[in-house]
Amino acid sequence: MLSLLIQFSLRHRVIILLAACILLALGIQIGRTLPVEVLPDLTKPTVTILTEAPGLAPEEVEARVTFPLENALMGVSGVTRLRTTSDVSLSLVYIEFDWGTDLIQARQFVQERLQSAVQNLPEGIFPYMTPIASLMGEIMLVGIYDPENDTNPRDLRTLADWTVRRRLQSIPGIAEVLAMGGGIKQIHIQPNPDRM
Repeated sequence: MLSLLIQFSLRHRVIILLAACILLALGIQIGRTLPVEVLPDLTKPTVTILTEAPGLAPEEVEARVTFPLENALMGVSGVTRLRTTSDVSLSLVYIEFDWGTDLIQARQFVQERLQSAVQNLPEGIFPYMTPIASLMGEIMLVGIYDPENDTNPRDLRTLADWTVRRRLQSIPGIAEVLAMGGGIKQIHIQPNPDRM
């Protein structure tokens, strides 16, 4: 078979050269119209779950938050890998799906499982899914601190939440800005029954 193809190519050189030139021209034309991505997304469809657990050490976050979430998400359809990270007051769960999985449908599956997992978490701790964004898009980690230590960490967190975060989110292409640490400013109203 191969020897027949070689003999035909040698006998009909002009036809083979014309066909090669036509294929080359078509290849160049198609190459010019293809969209060019500088950084192609090479990550599988991934759903990220973020859970803040204020005041818990990494070991407590792992035992009380991450393990229950892992158990609840273990049987989601189409999952190829489940990765977790437990840090001070923060749990991150990355759920990777098969290539070609519809990300919206995958997020629905995960959301259904999260609703049942909330009852196994400590009181006041609620996991949520981060916006749809690629892992390739994690660009920068920024820290805010006061070099003179004159500012309370809670005030730095307030500055990060209400000023820096909003300005960063107004930039086109920013999917999410995550603030961690410092303590969240809260207002507690405690009525005095004697004066009521």
